[in-house]
Formats: sequence, C-alpha cells, structure tokens
Amino acid sequence: MCNDLTRQIMLHKDDAYKALTLKLTPGLKPDSVIGVRIPILRKIAKDARQEEARAFIDVLPHDYYEENNLHGFLIERIKNYDECVSRLDAFLPYVDNWATCDLCTPKALKNRPEETAVKALEWMRSQRTYTVRFGIKILMNFYLEKWYKPEYALSVAEVQSDEYYVKMMAAWYFATLLIKQWQSGIEIVRTRVSDKQTLGMTIRKALDSYRLSAEQKDIVRSLRCGK
Repeated sequence: MCNDLTRQIMLHKDDAYKALTLKLTPGLKPDSVIGVRIPILRKIAKDARQEEARAFIDVLPHDYYEENNLHGFLIERIKNYDECVSRLDAFLPYVDNWATCDLCTPKALKNRPEETAVKALEWMRSQRTYTVRFGIKILMNFYLEKWYKPEYALSVAEVQSDEYYVKMMAAWYFATLLIKQWQSGIEIVRTRVSDKQTLGMTIRKALDSYRLSAEQKDIVRSLRCGK
C-alpha cells in the first residue's frame, strides 16, 4: 500500500545513500531499501498530519526499510502512554534490523517509569531478536541514572541469546553501565556476564570511552583474565 507518506519518502530517493545503507545494515534486501536519509524521514514524521500518521501506522507490514524507520519516528511523536506502548507492541515484531530498532526511542515511555521498566523486561523475554534488543535499549536509555536498579542490570545479564545483535546491545548496555554506575556495574560485569563474546565487546566499548579513568580502564582490562 502506497499512501501519501510513502510517496513523500520516494521523492527523496538517493542511490548512493541506498548503497551506504545496505553496507551498514547487513540482512536488508536491496529491493527493500529506497535510500533516504534519516533527517528527511524525521522531517516527514514531524510534518505529517495526524490523520496521515494514523493511516500510515495502522498498516503493517511495510514494504520498505524507510517506511519502518518512519513508522518508528511517528510512534516517537505519540504523547499518550498507552497508545505509544500499544503501537510499539504492534510494530516491534516487524523490526528486522538494528538500525530501525535503535532509531526509535519514544519519550512517552518516560511518563510512567515503573510500568515502562516492566514492559522493557517483557520485551527482553521475547523470542524476537530486535524486540529483545529494543527492551535492553530502553533500559540503557532511561534506567542507568535516577531510575537505576541493579536488578535491571542483572536481568540484562540473564538474557540468553546467540544473536549477535542482542549481544552487541547487551555489551553497549554494560559499557554504559560502567560509565554511569561504576561500583554496581563493575561487580555485575565481573560476576554475572558469562557470555564471552558479550564480555569481550563490553570490554572493548568501555576501553574506547573517554568517560572512564585510567584506573577504571585497568580494572576493565583485568576482566579479560577473569579477575
């Protein structure tokens, strides 16, 4: 189905950007990518009339990667908490790549932090790779500072998945945890992150950060030896 918003997307096709998108996002089929830059998609979402937006997000699945990204951006603009969560539950099963997953971070989820935390843990129990990744991402985005609880980090450590894109998000989460909650984070990473690939990626990301001290980085390096 090609509605008004899809037609707007088509007007901004860029073959060079399509090639870059396919290079950076493994798994996408060439005929599913139009080649439209993210700022353009965000502007389309911002300018969309309410009836246009609803008509667009009422229809799933979409044919194009950019349609999925626009769908996520339209969800971001929903202010009502219950509608936002309902729309996410409908949309997440169709997310099939890391970029679409990571681009969508609805601010409405911050309106009810306790409920959102429960929802994030529910998403993390999904059998779908990018639903799990999204749940971890929400804990990373919203629950590493004033709403942080060690049990959230422990829940991420307990995620069992062979999927690279789940492990990578978990590593990103733990590296950010070390930056924002060092005392709690280093103990959890040392004792509870058992997957070697996730631990290795966590260490690399943490060592790349300029927000950890030299002393902290020495401790992170020691995790390679199981200390």
